[in-house]
Parts: sequence; structure tokens; C-alpha cells
Amino acid sequence: AGQTNLKSPQDIQVYVVNTNFTLRWNYTGNDTNVTFSAEYRWFEDFGPSETEWKELPGCQNVTGTECDFSSAMTEYYDTHHVRVRAERRGEVSPWSRVFEMIPYFIAQIGPPGIELQSTNGVIKIKVSPPEGNQVRKMWIAHLRFKYNLVIWENSSNAEFRSQSISPTDIIDGLAPDTTYCLKVQATLPLDSQEGLFSPIHCVKTTRKVNDPLCATNVSVLALNMKFHLHWNNQYKHHVSYNVQYLIGYLKELHDDYSVKWLNVPECENITNTQCDFSSVITTGFYYLRVQAMSEYNKSCLSKEVKIDPLVTNEIGPPGVTVDASDVLLHIQISPPGGSECEVMRDHYDLSYRILYWKNSSNNEKEIKMKEIKQTIGTVADLTPSTLYCVKAQAFSEVYNKSSNFSEEECIKTPGDKVLPLIILATFVTALIAVLLVAMPLVFALYQAYNKIKYVFFPSCQLPLNIEGFGGQLFISPYLSATEEPIESFSITETTITEEANQIYFKDYKHSKQSSRDSGNYSNEDDTSGNKASEEMLEKEII
Repeated sequence: AGQTNLKSPQDIQVYVVNTNFTLRWNYTGNDTNVTFSAEYRWFEDFGPSETEWKELPGCQNVTGTECDFSSAMTEYYDTHHVRVRAERRGEVSPWSRVFEMIPYFIAQIGPPGIELQSTNGVIKIKVSPPEGNQVRKMWIAHLRFKYNLVIWENSSNAEFRSQSISPTDIIDGLAPDTTYCLKVQATLPLDSQEGLFSPIHCVKTTRKVNDPLCATNVSVLALNMKFHLHWNNQYKHHVSYNVQYLIGYLKELHDDYSVKWLNVPECENITNTQCDFSSVITTGFYYLRVQAMSEYNKSCLSKEVKIDPLVTNEIGPPGVTVDASDVLLHIQISPPGGSECEVMRDHYDLSYRILYWKNSSNNEKEIKMKEIKQTIGTVADLTPSTLYCVKAQAFSEVYNKSSNFSEEECIKTPGDKVLPLIILATFVTALIAVLLVAMPLVFALYQAYNKIKYVFFPSCQLPLNIEGFGGQLFISPYLSATEEPIESFSITETTITEEANQIYFKDYKHSKQSSRDSGNYSNEDDTSGNKASEEMLEKEII
């Protein structure tokens, strides 16, 4: 029954600054003499956990609506539950809604400590980390802290100026004999956390004593990772210089770095007002200053200059060589700084912008652009027998830097090969046409030549047997001849003569038959003459 008369606390919240924990709530009841008590439990991801509710130290029988329970919190990365209830003379309200938290994720960075010193027109500041020398710390890696300074003149129309500072730093560019107020905030950029500002501190500046021995206007010029420090000399007597550098991270420490400055080896006891300090530069950032020394062993330190090599450095123009083929321009790019400059190549992630155009006599140049990541590029769609010019620029999107354009390189493309091909094709076509017309004519002439030769100059000869017989045949008395050969025969026996005539006749018939079979003579007149000769020969023999 008692529980129904008391209301539960509402709007439970836990506020954490560094390792300071505050529990707050609202109570809407009109009851008097009400106190509040809280309980908690925590859950560890690995290891034992307190799953039972326990009284929260520092938050028992509290008369107000908040309590500090910092002493109870030792595990900042584990899940915790907190609840609150109202109490009065043995009566208790229902427990409030449970508030769940992981301390590290809801903690705020506390204000840092500040020490100030005004001297020679500047303010020296020393910042201590938010938790200082506390034993228990929420922020273990205090070296990760970055510090933001806000400074303004202590006047009615003050302008606020913000800048990043190191734990030990110098604030310059201030008006003399002027009161400035400032505050500092610690941040963890990687965790996107911003802390509370420190209490405001005010200090009055002094007048700066100008020493003519000191080097002035100290500046850095850097091109293709070649770094040069320049300064002005306003001292009228003999002076020598030492260029000194400090590795940047040493200033981020909360230690005295004044004894950690080093001389640049190439820039010791020099009388020039410039120095090449590239030999000491790698990656990271650096601080540089010039120490001037007079002949009376008096010295003066210049203003410090901070450099981040990849930001300070300027990219030089690349080298370009061009070659032309029938239809392409081949462009070879040499990276800025040369092939041996690995820092330029590896850290800037360079790209190249190529401009090319026809170098014609008219004033209108149509400039075309092409971007490439490699050091080799090609340009197509060229006009034959035309002078093309090319220049290139290196740029880095990461650092938002670009070089000047290289010198122009021009080259003339080869002549057009289409016309010679057309002429060659026309010649071949005409040659084929001539051959197609001439071949039938040559063939006809060849056939006519063969017939004429066959008729007037036959190559065929009579067979030998016919030629031998023909010799006897043409001397026959029956053929037309101017003279008749007369032969004397001595007939001794009639029988032998007749037998000889029969043999001779048979030979003749056999020869005639062979001649007919060979087909060498098919003329009818010759055939008739042969037959007549046969008949007369037979009669003669009979």
C-alpha cells in the first residue's frame, strides 16, 4: 500500500566528465521528507559480472535529485545498469526505469590545465592534459589529445581568434601592452570528441625588443621535395648562422623539448641567408629556426617555422616526350622530381592532365584534354601530315595540388596513306581489265597461227616404209616423169622371177595396208592414185 503513495523518479541521466560520475533525476511528487536511493549492476564481456543489484555508493538516502558515485566506478568499458527509487519512513516507490550505459562512450573530456607567461611581446603557454596527475584515468593515451586555443582582446569589440597549439607553445602576433583573454579545449579528433573549455585566463603583453642580430622573415620554399630555408639579415656586422630543426612530435609531448633542437649538418656556421635542409626531411612534420651568432658570441633565435613536407612542398612540372605513329600519338611522362623521388611517387598518388592541339597557322586552337593515372598515354583520331603539340601537368587530388604545365612538345604525324592505296588499287584493276581483254585476242591469234603453220608448213612426214616404196613407185613408167628408168634383168629361171614378183607384190600390199592404218594420208585423190597404181602393177606382173 505504501508503494502506491510515492511516485518513481523520472528522467534518469548519468553525466561523466573524465572519471567523475554524477547521477541525476527528476521527481514530480509533492511528498515531503522524501529521500532517494540508487542501485547498480554491471556486465563484463569477458570475465565475472555482477548481475545482482547492489547499492550504489554515494547515492543512498540522498535528499536532493543528484549524487556523485565516482568512487563506485572502476570499469569504464563495461555495460552498467542504474536505477533509483524514492523512500519515506519505510515506504518505497517502484524502481525507476533502468538507465544503461558504457562509461567511456558517454564521458566528456574535461578542461585542460593552463600556465601562461608574457614575455618580449609574446605569450608562452603550457597546457596539461585534462586528467593531470590523477591515478585513475578515463583517457589513457593523453598523447592523442589535440588542443584548440581561443584568444581575444579584453575589450568591448573583441574579435575571437582560434588556432591549434602544442602542449608547450608560443602565441605571437599580439599587440604590445594589451590584455588578452584565452581559453583552451582538449579534443580527440580520431574519436570525434571535443572536451570542455578551461576557465578563462587573462594576461597583459609586453613590448617586444627588436634585436637586429635576429634573422627575420624566415620562410620555406620547397619544390619536388627539395627544401630551402630563406631569411633576411638586418645586422650590419659579421654574423654567422646555424639552422636548427625539431622533429614535430616532440612538441606534442608534455616534456621540455628545448634541449632537443638539432643543427642541420649542411647549415652550420654559414654566412649565407639560405640553406638546403632536404637531407633531414622524411615524413611527419618539423619545426625550423635560425640561430644568429655575432663575433662577440652573442646569439639570437628567430621565429619558428612549422612545415609539413607533403603540404609545404610544391609539385614541379613533369617531363614529356612524344612519338607519332600512323593513327596515334604516344606520350611518355617523366614524374616530377625524377624516377628516384619515391616520396613524390608514393605519397602524392599523382595523376596527369594532358593538353594537345593542332599547331596550325590560324589563331583558333582547339585544345583537347585527357587525364591519365599512368605515365604512358595515347591520343587517337589524328589528322595525317599535321603538327600536333602536347604539354602535361601533374596533380594530386589527395593534397589538392597541381604543377605548372611542362614545356610544349610538338611532332608531325605521318602522311596520308589512303591516296597511294587508291592509286595502287586503280593500277591493279586496270591491269586485270587489260589482261581480261588481251587474253581472248592472244588466244585467237595463237589459233590462227597454228592453222597457217599446219597448212603451209606441215610438220608431219611419210612413214619410212612408204617413203622407200614411193621411191620405186614414182619411177614407174605409169607416172608422169621426164625420163623412164631402164633396168636390165637377167632372167635365168622363170619360176624364180615369178616368185620374186609375187613376194614383191605382197610386200607392197602389206606396206599399203600399214600406210592406211597409220592414217597419215587420208586424201581421196592419193587413195585413187594408189589403187590405179596397184592395178597396173598387178597387170604388169601378170
